[in-house]
Amino acid sequence: MRNLSNDHLSVSLNGPVLSCVLNRPDSLNAFSDRMIAGLQEALLEAENNEEIKVVVLSGAGRSFSAGGDVKNMGKATANHLYEHVGELNQLILKIKDLAKPVVAVVHGYAAGAGFNLALACDQIIAAEESKFVLSFAQVGLVSDGGGHYFLMKILGPYRAKELLFRAEPLPVETAVEWGLVNRIFPLSDLEEGAMEYALRLAKGPGQALGMMKKLVDQSDQSDLATILEQERLTQTMMAQTDDHKEGIQAFKDKRKPVFVGR
Repeated sequence: MRNLSNDHLSVSLNGPVLSCVLNRPDSLNAFSDRMIAGLQEALLEAENNEEIKVVVLSGAGRSFSAGGDVKNMGKATANHLYEHVGELNQLILKIKDLAKPVVAVVHGYAAGAGFNLALACDQIIAAEESKFVLSFAQVGLVSDGGGHYFLMKILGPYRAKELLFRAEPLPVETAVEWGLVNRIFPLSDLEEGAMEYALRLAKGPGQALGMMKKLVDQSDQSDLATILEQERLTQTMMAQTDDHKEGIQAFKDKRKPVFVGR
């Protein structure tokens, strides 16, 4: 794989797992144009590289991401801000469109658009001391990065508005209770636990997982009849795959299947 790292993003391949580490620790991994562009390039590589089965997003230093760079807010022109948020939007859409699982690994704070970046992923794994906060109201802004969409979808309007209006940190235990976080680990075990989780996903039937992701994400925008028909068409395609045949054979042999992603 070609070198995808830059001075704001560290990218490496651990077997079938593409690891993307937000790497501006001095600013709590606040977003920059270079970071966003690097993530878009890494996701494009994941899309086109059959050896990559799962993407993991994490942050260097003390936190996952503070989102927008508050220190530089107010300095950018309206045009630059418009373009910057547009690039962030493309990144969020790329995560949702990627037909492979994307896992966010959160420690410290996931704040503002950093929280929304995690919500765009398919799974969130967090350290025990993590906190999630949408801090936009504290600086007179609205959420960007899909926050209104994701929170409404997961929490409903009342809890979504509470998080947005109050702009107070949400402890990880509450995030789990509310369905925002899949599982938690002690900070000392987070990296190992997250990688084990990602590698387990990577051993799954890649095409089927990608289609499950698509069907779940589309379900709230479609009626039942539409989803039923999409399931019927997709199931017909999946039944022709090598992974389906391997799954059946493994069941007959009373062993774990060895999927190849096709």
